[in-house]
Amino acid sequence: MPNVIGDWQEYQSDELAGLRVRVHGLQKGVPPRGRDDDAKGLTYVSFQVTYENRGTEVHSIDLSRHPKHVDVRVGRDGHAAFVDIDGSERIRGYNLYPQRRVTAVIYAAASAGKLKQVDVQISPEIDDESTFGYLWVGGLGVHENSARASTRASTASRSVAGEVEQFLKGTAADDT
Repeated sequence: MPNVIGDWQEYQSDELAGLRVRVHGLQKGVPPRGRDDDAKGLTYVSFQVTYENRGTEVHSIDLSRHPKHVDVRVGRDGHAAFVDIDGSERIRGYNLYPQRRVTAVIYAAASAGKLKQVDVQISPEIDDESTFGYLWVGGLGVHENSARASTRASTASRSVAGEVEQFLKGTAADDT
């Protein structure tokens, strides 16, 4: 089950105990260095990827130039978005000590109509090993953590984010 943008995901292996990650802050935004020529006619969005080390070991995080580290899909059919690696802030070989966080800002571009549904998969290298790719869903107009709020964005009604939101609401109701 994918995460809603804004949710934390904890790594489950013993080697990565205490390490968690989230994708958050999805919004329209152009990279500080300007638009890439390959994104001509597309709408830019940005989001943050934050790693937090709540464990006792130091972990090396690499979320950099490699295309497999960040995959962004948009629209109902999951078309690939343009990920502006040069315009994004990266995490390259960063030693994340206990009780610390590190954040990267990623820029992607796609046609405006498809940005109502955005899927982001993050697959970094941690301690020089490829890790499992966690997935977050959301979209422009879908507010973070809306599954926990009493109101929801109208654009989420027929999207994957809306389905996730409904599932989480149902799960929360079952837990009470």
